[in-house]
Amino acid sequence: MENKEYLYKGAIVNGFIALLFQLVVIPVAMYFTISTAIANPALMVIMIVASIVLGLCWFIMLFGYMTVEPNQARVMVFFGKYKGTFTKTGFFWVHPFMEKKQLSLRARNLDVAPIKVNDKMGNPIMIGLVLVWKLKDTYKAMFEIDSQTMVNANSAATTGSFIAGRMKAFEHFVAIQSDAALRQVAGHYAYDNNNNEEGESITLRDGGEIVNSTLEEQLNERLSMAGIEVVEARINYLAYAPEIAAVMLRRQQADAIIAAREKIVEGAVSMVKMALEKLDNEDVVELDDEKKAAMVSNLLVVLCADEPAQPVINSGTLNH
Repeated sequence: MENKEYLYKGAIVNGFIALLFQLVVIPVAMYFTISTAIANPALMVIMIVASIVLGLCWFIMLFGYMTVEPNQARVMVFFGKYKGTFTKTGFFWVHPFMEKKQLSLRARNLDVAPIKVNDKMGNPIMIGLVLVWKLKDTYKAMFEIDSQTMVNANSAATTGSFIAGRMKAFEHFVAIQSDAALRQVAGHYAYDNNNNEEGESITLRDGGEIVNSTLEEQLNERLSMAGIEVVEARINYLAYAPEIAAVMLRRQQADAIIAAREKIVEGAVSMVKMALEKLDNEDVVELDDEKKAAMVSNLLVVLCADEPAQPVINSGTLNH
């Protein structure tokens, strides 16, 4: 897309020089004009007109001053025509008929509250994000979206500074697009691998940087039309929806128990094998297959049981 933003190249005067001219030169000129009119009545009408013109110029100059702070910009508009963007910091004066729309280029945070969406498997989940964004293209920000209407509809623009209201309008636009992007990305991934029939390794719960990168790409694609750049986007809240949270918790607990049992059985089998080998190698006792099977059964019961085993002392012999 064509970049329509360009730097303002019109006449700009240092604000302190313009202020000196307004406070010193114009009042001195008015003084000499009035003095001349008093000293020479024949020039009274001309001097009065000149004094009025000088006074009008003094008053009009009041509306030409502007201050630009670091990471701020002024979009210059002359009777509806875009004349460029001024970003040089300092105190300046430009002719008052130039409209100077102020924008902030500083990075801003947005914490999107968790919303309910369906993941790839259709499970309802709650997901939220936090992102860092800033204005990159002032032309698109001012003229490609209806930011003027949003500013006028925002109470902050009327009770506070215009720049605060305008940036609040952009934040509202970012919030809506972030909601849409978050829903789209959440629908591309499963919450976890438990119900993932396709066996995909990337999920919302453990996707990490991959999911965040996808989300950032989606946001930049949606917000580029408004001249907004997403610096960073991260999922900061992820959970099952309340209506299925209890069921999913029991399922996760069951998965954890099964995984633990697998480890216990694996360790028990290893310990039984080691015990049998040690008995054979050290000739502690000779066991036939039937006795080995009984011993294996008893050891597995002892090692895999949830409760401590109750020992039984056999006072007889192995042949009984």
